[in-house]
Amino acid sequence: MDGEKRLTNWYLSKEFLTFLISMLPIAELRGGLPFALSQGISPSKAYLISVAGNILPVIPLLLGLRVLSRVAKRYKIGLRIFNWLTDKMERKKRIVKRYSIVGVILLVAIPLPLTGAWTGSIVSSLLFIPIRYAFPAILTGVCIAGVIVLLASLGILGALKIFTGM
Repeated sequence: MDGEKRLTNWYLSKEFLTFLISMLPIAELRGGLPFALSQGISPSKAYLISVAGNILPVIPLLLGLRVLSRVAKRYKIGLRIFNWLTDKMERKKRIVKRYSIVGVILLVAIPLPLTGAWTGSIVSSLLFIPIRYAFPAILTGVCIAGVIVLLASLGILGALKIFTGM
């Protein structure tokens, strides 16, 4: 009975909710990781679940956005949406153009609003960065962002400020 209850409620588990939050475009692991810690999940488990959830949409995004942009450009409304998205990503595209793959890593790694795996995937697609380069860069950025968010969530960065005078 207990096993049956766990199977029927797996989608309500703290771990699954952490994974789901980490997949979302705005929250990503910046929302999933603190949520997991607030639910009592160990830091290492919270980090792994959040990184996994954040990276899962990347390959479909990298593949799908390329196809979608080709199809969208055939239609007036699609072209308008594509141009709007390109304009919104222009500043981020300049960073990536300037620093190449390191720019993708930095774009994804800095835990600020409108940065992260989703933005890195969109910019990589708009710049036609090959997936074999874009995916490892985005994964590296997600892992770095995870460490930053984990340290900030645990208060280690605050403690360093106190002890080092930063």
